[in-house]
Amino acid sequence: MTSGSGNGDVHGVVGAVWRMESARIVSGLVRMVGDVGLAEELAQDALLAALEQWPGSGVPDNPGAWLMAVSKRRAVDHLRRGERHERGNELLAHDLATRPDTGETGVDEALGALDGEVGDDVLRLMFVSCHPALSTESRVALTLKLIGGLRTEEIARAFLVSEAAVAQRVVRAKRALADLRIPFEVPEGPDRAARLSSVLEVVYLVFNEGYAATAGEDWTRRDLCHEALRLGRLLAGLAPGEAEAHGLVALMELQTSRLAARNDPSGRPLALHEQNRGRWDRLLVHRGFEALLRARKCGGPLGPYVLQAGIAACHARAATAEETDWEQIAALYEVLIRVLPTPVVRLNRAVALAMAYGPEAGLAAADALAGESAFSGYHRLPSVRGDLLARLGRHEEARHEFERAAALTRNVPERTVLLERAAACADAAAVRVPPGGSVTLGAAADAFLAREDLDAATVRSYGQTMGRLRREIGDDVPLAGVCAGRVAEVFAAAWGSAAAATWNRHRGAVRSFSAWAATRYRPADDPTGDPADDPTGEPGGGLGGDLAAGVPRRFEPRGRTRPLDRPQVEALCGRADLAPRERALWLLIHESAAGAGPVLALNVEDLDLHGRRARTADGSGWIHWGDGAAELLPGLVAGRRRGPLFLSDRRPGPGRPPAPGDLCPETGRRRLSYERAEYLFKQATGHTLGRLRAR
Repeated sequence: MTSGSGNGDVHGVVGAVWRMESARIVSGLVRMVGDVGLAEELAQDALLAALEQWPGSGVPDNPGAWLMAVSKRRAVDHLRRGERHERGNELLAHDLATRPDTGETGVDEALGALDGEVGDDVLRLMFVSCHPALSTESRVALTLKLIGGLRTEEIARAFLVSEAAVAQRVVRAKRALADLRIPFEVPEGPDRAARLSSVLEVVYLVFNEGYAATAGEDWTRRDLCHEALRLGRLLAGLAPGEAEAHGLVALMELQTSRLAARNDPSGRPLALHEQNRGRWDRLLVHRGFEALLRARKCGGPLGPYVLQAGIAACHARAATAEETDWEQIAALYEVLIRVLPTPVVRLNRAVALAMAYGPEAGLAAADALAGESAFSGYHRLPSVRGDLLARLGRHEEARHEFERAAALTRNVPERTVLLERAAACADAAAVRVPPGGSVTLGAAADAFLAREDLDAATVRSYGQTMGRLRREIGDDVPLAGVCAGRVAEVFAAAWGSAAAATWNRHRGAVRSFSAWAATRYRPADDPTGDPADDPTGEPGGGLGGDLAAGVPRRFEPRGRTRPLDRPQVEALCGRADLAPRERALWLLIHESAAGAGPVLALNVEDLDLHGRRARTADGSGWIHWGDGAAELLPGLVAGRRRGPLFLSDRRPGPGRPPAPGDLCPETGRRRLSYERAEYLFKQATGHTLGRLRAR
């Protein structure tokens, strides 16, 4: 025994030992008693015994083995007292009670005596605590408590929720595991892959909360990052053949290496290109590269964590921000988006495209995400748009985006930086129009798009038109020197081959801008704004005329959009790179001639697969389909009995629960949204879903 110098020191030792050994102790007890909740209670009893005895008797030479021995005795007592004695339990209790126990054996030996390897038991416990049947919040809380050894108050403080909320999540999770009778085992086959994904997701959720805190006064929480990294290393050691486990470790090692450089001395967040790379931890970078190499040696297709680790490795290899191989990163994102097409990945791809091919490319990709519901309350989209707009010199638009992002984030340091950038953009926009001087095209366009009477969709539409004019004509060209003839040249080059509707949309934007500018910038000595006084000498140019005068309106046919024919749809749905869900959806829409909305609203319980029909969600009629959809739908249902027919790729995130009718009770996934379905079809074909409806 080692005598303690004080209660405070002993309590610190107890806490440290518990953090390191709790997963082994609890997992060993679960093997004995078969109940996660009971196992944790027995382990907590041993922890209390340590807090009571060690201040007086001193800390044992092997404190982990001491805790295991005491926990084991508590388990034996429980087995003896139980009313449901089975012969196997009696023999186990007798064997454990009579086996010599000095408290000096190692933890591995103590757990090995329970007829199993320590590593196997901890791995089983990780798969149980991250079971997909539990909510994401419950999985995180239970994993941090059982595997991480964190106390309830530590988890609550880390995620800025009340202790009562964390306690309830843990209790609900234990009750759910008991009710479902989840076996204490590592699943095999397809179930193992699905469960492993859940385990990795929980570990990475913990890491991300530490790397970029959702809310609060701190930009990062290093304790959470290090805890997630510890759990990831543990998992990779227990499952050495799983490439994604090593990929996650590589990703976290490489990102953790930057922690010391992510703030300036005052605590202000620093973007990646602003960081002092000399402060990056080279040991962690080296360990990240080694983990990535182990992942690749495992073989198999590249998973999302291995790909993300590859992206992080590209950053780590660059000695300076300027040396970063952004084209390689953009290429990796193209692969990643096919494996993990989440909103965040697609937004990160937009950033990579901007860095590799210019802000226009990135802004186009970011603008394509603006209408998705997943981004409605997410601050990073307006933050990225603000950065790209500022790089394009569209400072007034950028200011609005930064202010919107600041209003959405709950992290104090991040909000401060966003407001600083908004103020800088406001200053830059003000400099563009010198007092008493001539207004430039860029300054006028910024002011035009910043009007309060324009909604977001109109701003995006007008912004595309004005952005092209500004690039071709020049931001710093005086507005009075812009003529209708030059605008017509831009139209011919940019949209000469575009559809009539596209041509007319851009033409309408220019006409609206011209009318607004003629009123806003009318010279003081010309209250009428007569086009005859146009300084360019051309009708329709300058401040007083219509800049679209040389752009005639094109005829738009009003007939019905011509649908794709059957051979086109069959060829599309025969592509091996398309998921069965998309192929089934597209064939069902085409064969039924129903709209995408009613088809996406179908539920499994409304299907009559043998009759090749389904009752509509409102109960007003039936949707019928043909041979193609009939072949694919049984595999899509895959034994499900209720819930939405077409499901999203991932479970809904915390804070955005779907309507009960849009959540599958068997998988936990939400109904595939129209916006997402439209996006997938456009990515594959360039068309809208309306083109699928049969004649």
